[in-house]
Amino acid sequence: MEEIIQFFTLDQMNVEYAFYFSDRQNPPVFQANQQRFRSASIIKVPILLAWLELEKEGQVDRRKLCNLDGEPRVGGAGFAELFTTREISYADILLMMIATSDNLCTNLILREIGLPRLQKVLQEKLGLHHTRCERKLMDYAARDRGLDNFIDAADCIAFFRLIEKLAPPEQTWVRSLLLANTDSALLMRSIPRDTLDFHHKTGSMTGVLHDWGFTDTCEIFLLTQNVTDEPAVFEVFGELGKQFLR
Repeated sequence: MEEIIQFFTLDQMNVEYAFYFSDRQNPPVFQANQQRFRSASIIKVPILLAWLELEKEGQVDRRKLCNLDGEPRVGGAGFAELFTTREISYADILLMMIATSDNLCTNLILREIGLPRLQKVLQEKLGLHHTRCERKLMDYAARDRGLDNFIDAADCIAFFRLIEKLAPPEQTWVRSLLLANTDSALLMRSIPRDTLDFHHKTGSMTGVLHDWGFTDTCEIFLLTQNVTDEPAVFEVFGELGKQFLR
């Protein structure tokens, strides 16, 4: 009943949303009035998976050093632009992309992969046919030209399966990056600190709030856009997290 109240609240606020929960034993809970969403930082999850696919083929190498000045400083999330050390491994770049949602680091990864090659891997190798990465992060000029980044609720479910299929060392590494995310403002907002390991990625931009992730016993995400009352939607995230996260 509580989850019905939360979905009714989102509907009343004209929020577009998709909610998914699975405890891996019972039929999943899926409630949505929208399938396609502006990605915000959730796009960084499939970017990470695409990197691993390319690394498996020997096309990229996380041990390679990356110059942090290889892309313009773009602001937004993350603080790598403030590092005094300006050359670090791509493994650390990927860590910052996920753990602090660093936009400079994300753009460095996109530079190394290349947007056309990334899109080809997403569709042809990973089967993410509705996930689109058409521009770098914070590239408003590209957005004004009609290029943008999108995720899809079905593809977000597929992210879980793709992580499950990784070889054990890669799966352990991906889990460690997602666990390093310290953003507890959404699904974790009503969970007491240091009581639950939630491997997740959050994303936010004007009108958009997302949280996607998993624990050892469940998978969950809530995607929202057309958000005009952020405090009220934050509370919906908190209530659903309190009810479902375990």
